[in-house]
Formats: sequence, structure tokens, C-alpha cells
Amino acid sequence: MTQPAWQHLAWIVAIVLVATAVGFLSGHAALFAAIALAVLLLLNTRNLLRFEHWLRHRKSEPPPDMNGLWGEVTAITSRLYRRKVFHKQRVLLLLREFRRMTSAMPDGAVLLGPNREILWFNRAAGQWLDLRRKADYGIRIDNLVRNPEFVGYLDRGGNALPPRIQLPDRPDQWFMIHLVTANATGQQLLIVRDVTAEARLDSMRKDFVANAAHELRSPLTVITGYLDSLAEDPGLDEVWREPVREMRRQSERMRGIVQDLLELSKLEAQGGEAEASPVDVGGMLALIRKDVTSRPEPAAPVNLAIESDAQLLGSESELHSAFANLVSNAVKYTPADGRVDIRWWVDGDGGHVSVRDTGIGIPAEHLPRLTERFYRVDAGRSRRQGGSGLGLAIVKHALQRHDARLEIRSQEGKGSTFTCHFPRSRVLPRASTAA
Repeated sequence: MTQPAWQHLAWIVAIVLVATAVGFLSGHAALFAAIALAVLLLLNTRNLLRFEHWLRHRKSEPPPDMNGLWGEVTAITSRLYRRKVFHKQRVLLLLREFRRMTSAMPDGAVLLGPNREILWFNRAAGQWLDLRRKADYGIRIDNLVRNPEFVGYLDRGGNALPPRIQLPDRPDQWFMIHLVTANATGQQLLIVRDVTAEARLDSMRKDFVANAAHELRSPLTVITGYLDSLAEDPGLDEVWREPVREMRRQSERMRGIVQDLLELSKLEAQGGEAEASPVDVGGMLALIRKDVTSRPEPAAPVNLAIESDAQLLGSESELHSAFANLVSNAVKYTPADGRVDIRWWVDGDGGHVSVRDTGIGIPAEHLPRLTERFYRVDAGRSRRQGGSGLGLAIVKHALQRHDARLEIRSQEGKGSTFTCHFPRSRVLPRASTAA
């Protein structure tokens, strides 16, 4: 208890004792004590009423001038109120500044509550998402923006690649959605960006690549046919045999690049999620292993560990392309005295396919760019090996269509491990298939 409170209590006790003593001398001690307590009660009631009146009208009236404990309480309350007003004004200024800044942003911003209800949005978001001020506040945004990719992205809490979507009212525009969640409050900030120009350029690039690949396939087939005939012609001059063999190798490499371009263009054109057909992962990996080990050139031994009989829900052709690319790369860059291990297992996080090798490894600075088109760690070595630089790009796109991700771990000179992680929703236990 503070000193003023003790003084106030001592003052009350002193008044009652003095009144009791005076009353004792006159023979009415109890009466005088009661009168003293009544006066004290009236004084404190008066101060309480003044204090309550000031609390109700503190915005327009100064605090009352009171002594003792009531004066101390009034002073403390007045300081707290002034501090509250200061912080409130500061927060309002920051909020106004934030709203001015977000209104001037070229991107849309929507503030969502824990249940995805709209708390606030800026002008760009209202225009693009067709939101109305005040009328749409408190309404769940997925009830207003009807797009399966958008709703699926929200359901995953933003833990996925930001989708690029089109809205029914704006068929000529593309928007990129990004969700940021505040873990402490559960509120979310939805960023909407107009990426129409980028989408059109990307579409033009995809169309160009697909058309170029289709146009190149036919002449390459003709060239390869003539080269095969020349190579098998017994009358061919020995001087030309080695150049012809080299031309055959390069034409086969070009055919491989064209085939990979067509495969990549097909994956990009399909978009969305892959089909959900049951795929026997163990059987598929066994066939891939048999294919790479039956090649005539010497290669490292390939070991296969199937630790689950579960299946994957997806596209068999796309999964085969992804796994075959990973195994082919591992064998290609692993010396004959090394080894390649393929593993399939299922745990609480989902299904996993890993391809581990003891090959040349990859420097750490190259790992973030490995899945880019035509990116090579060692361009000269890749060309000698016959690589197109598109294999890991195909793997990445195929996995994205299966809600999966590719994890790459490598140490230069010691080997690499490529692991495909599939969500539990894509894993189908064998018992479910039998049922």
C-alpha cells in the first residue's frame, strides 16, 4: 500500500478515536463515534460521486481537485487516460497511413480474420475481386470468390505454390494469389497481383516451344533415317564412317531434346492437378530398374528397396517420366564402381520415392537452379553424356501436378539424393484397393 493510502487510513482512525474520546467524556461515546463515521462516509461518498461524474465527462472536463487518497486515485486515472488517448491517436495515425499506402499499392490487399472473414481490403482488391465496402465486411472470402484453385490454396493455408487464377467476371485477366498468416492472431493477409502480361508472355513461350518441337520432329526423323542408312551402307568410304556416327549421335540427342520439350509442353499445357488413377509404384520402379540395367554400356549397380505395397493416385505416364528421369540421371553421372539406390516408402507424412547415388555430386550453389530448363552444372559433361537439360524440369512439373515436391541433397564428390514427397491424400493403401 502506498504512503498516501496509509495516511488516509491513519486520518480516519484518528478522527474516530478523537470523536470516541469526546463522546466518552460526555457519556455518549458510541453516538459520537457513529456521527464521525457518518461524516466520513458522506465526505467519501461526495468524492466518489465527483470522481464518477468526471469519468463520465472526462473528455470535456478537467479532473476534480481532491485531497488525500481520492486525489491520488484521480491523478493516476488521469495519467492512464492521457496515455491511452496518446496511443490511440498514434495507432489511428499509423492505420490511416497504412490505408493510404495500401490504397496506392498496385497490388490488391485483403485482411482476413481467423475464419477467412473479410476485415478490410484496398481499392485494387475491391475492383479485381468485385468486393463491396462495408457490405462484404464479415463475409468469408471463399463465399464471394468462386474459384476452385483459389479455395484449394486457402484450404492449404497458403502452404503451396501461389496459384495463378482467372475470375469469371474478368476472363481476360490473370491474378497471382499469395497468402500470409499471422500465427499469433490467426489473421491472414491476402495479396492479389495482376500478372496478365506475364501470363500472356508465358503462354506465347509455351506455344512457341510446343510448335517448334512439333516442327522439328519430322525433319529430324528424316535426317536420322538417312544417317542410319548411310551408316549401314557397306560402300561408305571409311573416311566418312566416323563423321556419320557422330552425326547419328547428335541427331539422336536432338530427338531426345525435342521429345523432352514435347513432354514438358504437355505438362505445362495440362495445368491443374493430375488425375487420380491408382499407380503401382513398386512395379513401376522395378520396370525402370530393369530398363536401365539392360543397357549395353557399363553402369553402376542399381538396388531397389520397396518398403510399402501402397499405391499412388496420379497419372501413370507422368509419374513414370519423373521417376525414369531421376534414375537415368543417377546412373548417367555415377561411375561403374559406384551404386544407385531406389527406395519407396510410406509414413505419416505421405509417400516418398528417393533415388540416391554415389556419383560426382553437385556443388551447393547450383542446387536452387537445377530444375530450370536447360540448366546444366557442367555443360560440357552433360552434352557428352547426351543430356537435354530438361529432365529435372519435367520432374518438377510432374510432381507439382501431383501436389508433391522434390527435395535435393547433394555433396560434391560424394553423391546426390533426389526425393519425391507425395502428400497423404495421394497415397492409396493396398487394402483400400482390394476392398
